[in-house]
Amino acid sequence: MYTSLSATVRLSDRHGPTERENAMDMGTGPYALAREEGRAVWFLGTLVIVKATGEQTGGAFGLLDNVLPAGFAGPYHVHRNEDESFYVVEGEMTFYVGDERVKAGSGAWVYGPRGVPHGFEVEGTAPARILLLNTPAGFEGFPVEVGEPAKELTLPPAEPPDMERLMAIAAKYDIEIMGPLPGH
Repeated sequence: MYTSLSATVRLSDRHGPTERENAMDMGTGPYALAREEGRAVWFLGTLVIVKATGEQTGGAFGLLDNVLPAGFAGPYHVHRNEDESFYVVEGEMTFYVGDERVKAGSGAWVYGPRGVPHGFEVEGTAPARILLLNTPAGFEGFPVEVGEPAKELTLPPAEPPDMERLMAIAAKYDIEIMGPLPGH
């Protein structure tokens, strides 16, 4: 049996708009995507599938599904505008957040607050998959702008990034790339 959204939240029992209704007035609303649905881009040697954008969430958050190859190590960097949370779906990873070094396997969650340098790497010989939640929304546009549309839902061919272009776009998103991960 299916219940309508209005019956579920009992709209008829309340007076005045809720935060949810105000968000819906901004053009947002409920939606769902399957595992392989969403805008897919090849970004710095990874596959990113955009699950939610600021336009879809009223600016509340962005959500990325990110498949990373074995041995991948992203740069150490700082976000000035958003916090990042990482949920490890598959694989083994190490996260560097400020002075902390966190080993994280499938099912682990790691939080990186804005203003704190962070980065991560994939451990072992298997790829990893993470869900990356950025709050508020904004960062989810960065991999789309830096990357290219994925030709298929696989990892892209390995090639070095255009660092000049990467740095310019990072600056636009108020991200400071600080260099390699600590100890690398």
